[in-house]
Amino acid sequence: MERDRRHLPFRLGVLRYGAVAVFAALGVTFWLLQVPSHQMYLEMAENNHQRTLMLRAPRGMLFDRDGRVLVENRDAFSISLVREHTKDLDDTLRRLSTVVGVDEQELRSLVARRRREPRYRPIELVPDASPAQLAAVLSRRLDFPDVIVEQVPTRRYPADDMAAHVFGYVGQVTEDQLTRQQFGEVRPGSIVGQAGLEFSHNALLMGRDGARRVVVNSLGREIETVGELPPEQGRRVMLTVDLDLQRAAEEGFRALGFWGAAVVLDPRNGEVLSMVSLPAYDPNRFVSGIDRATWSDLNTDPLRPLQNRAIQGRYSPGSTFKIAVAVAALEEGIATPDFRVTCRGAAVFYGRPFQCHLKGGHGSVDMRHAIEKSCNVYFYTLGNMVGIDRLHKWSTALGLGVRTGIDLPHEVEGLMPSSEWKRRRMGERWYPGETISVAIGQGQVSVTPISLAVMMATIANGGTRYVPHLLKAVDEGRGWTPVTPPAPAAIVPMRPDHVSALRDGLWLVVNGAGTGRRGQIPGRDVGGKTGTAQVISIEGGKRAAGRTDKDLRDHGWFVFFAPASAPEIAGVVFAEHSEHGYLAAPIAKHVMETYFAKKEGRPLPPVPVPPPVVVAEAAAAAPRLPGEPNE
Repeated sequence: MERDRRHLPFRLGVLRYGAVAVFAALGVTFWLLQVPSHQMYLEMAENNHQRTLMLRAPRGMLFDRDGRVLVENRDAFSISLVREHTKDLDDTLRRLSTVVGVDEQELRSLVARRRREPRYRPIELVPDASPAQLAAVLSRRLDFPDVIVEQVPTRRYPADDMAAHVFGYVGQVTEDQLTRQQFGEVRPGSIVGQAGLEFSHNALLMGRDGARRVVVNSLGREIETVGELPPEQGRRVMLTVDLDLQRAAEEGFRALGFWGAAVVLDPRNGEVLSMVSLPAYDPNRFVSGIDRATWSDLNTDPLRPLQNRAIQGRYSPGSTFKIAVAVAALEEGIATPDFRVTCRGAAVFYGRPFQCHLKGGHGSVDMRHAIEKSCNVYFYTLGNMVGIDRLHKWSTALGLGVRTGIDLPHEVEGLMPSSEWKRRRMGERWYPGETISVAIGQGQVSVTPISLAVMMATIANGGTRYVPHLLKAVDEGRGWTPVTPPAPAAIVPMRPDHVSALRDGLWLVVNGAGTGRRGQIPGRDVGGKTGTAQVISIEGGKRAAGRTDKDLRDHGWFVFFAPASAPEIAGVVFAEHSEHGYLAAPIAKHVMETYFAKKEGRPLPPVPVPPPVVVAEAAAAAPRLPGEPNE
């Protein structure tokens, strides 16, 4: 007891100094919290009752070359989730799924995909919500303090599927795209171009998002706006496309009952006046996010509506390739325009007979009339004289077998074979007999429709191979500023008298006794060439294929330019499974008539009337003009 009393002052002292130390530590902590860290904690407190909402920028509008709207925007409403105000995420998603009629698992998937984003950033769950969905959510605001309705600009394609492959479509940026440099400044959840011009010129069309800062109460309700940074709309873009020519080409296909592709160029500068790929799709279906079933249907459709046939379809060029053979022979000095060959309906090369399409033969023909009558024997002979490597040289110079460089994504290149190509690809040498088939556009050679259009424009303008392009001008708020076109891809050294001879032959195809008379326009000097491309080999091919649902009918081509003396318009029409090239000519004729009617201020021509039998079940059933060859 005595010992305890002796230690009591020491214990009291420890307690006293300990209490002083604790209060001193508390004082220092309070000072640190309230003085040096005052601003930081003040901002944190403010953030507890403030919310930043993204204001999505409208994409730039698209116009045709005459200033008519092609693609625009409309206001829509989306239903989004703000996770920082969510107490029970599972319960919110379950109840919201019932209210808006969207599968719960789909909502969970959307949230899971963006789980790494800041919790204050809204996650769009129902884009382009219907009036019924909006009413259901707005009438239950107290039940969903963590769900907001946002007004957002949404893409609108007024003409449904017209020029769908040119425009492309938009959609939410994907995780894979966010890793690419071109999407470096794009935020998750943003709407970006996914195909066509929307993709290739996304940087031009995509605006700069704004933000709105609002005060909310404890239930998450907005009380007032404390600041706003308005969004900046994307740049307005004028295309080289002519809406009337685009409509004329698509009307022509539908009137005659064909699918296929068409490309119409200005041969003086490479501007794309029209580009068609049919069947197409409606880009509006992608705006709000396409559902899996629809996406699957589009991808499994045997007609391949998502494929841009104009730049992604590869086909044998048929007799249109004879133009490239003629150029090679002329410019290599192997033949002159007056070089003659006697056609008796067939010719033997390397011990094998090769047939002409006219059984009795064409007799003695020079180059101009061989082009006019599409004489196979003449071009077998020329091709054999030129050889595969020189054919490769001049064909690629004209744009065949190479990419054109058009400002659209995912262009493919055709194939123009050479001896080096076969050695590298197959480890074999090229046999001269193989050149005979290539000389009439069969065998190993394949082209895209746009590459044939470029070839025709190059012939039309005398040898300048322009890069086809779709951008004409851009408006950043100060009026239209012309876009500098790409430099020519190549200058093909063609003698003027050779060009003149080719134009003469192509003029005769349409205006003489040739295969392209369905493209004839009274008072207009139209030049052109038809072509029929085999889908399957005639010699045993169909027999080997047996019974199949695949359409094995031949494809038809028509390449053209006008006026022949000083061309202003050139292009190609590819009619899929049309049996004959001359059946593609009326589509090109309708486009050219529309062009000249517009130029002269006359009413636009009516849609062409289909013949009694458009696509024949057999070659003999297709209606022909008197004396028209079967090509």
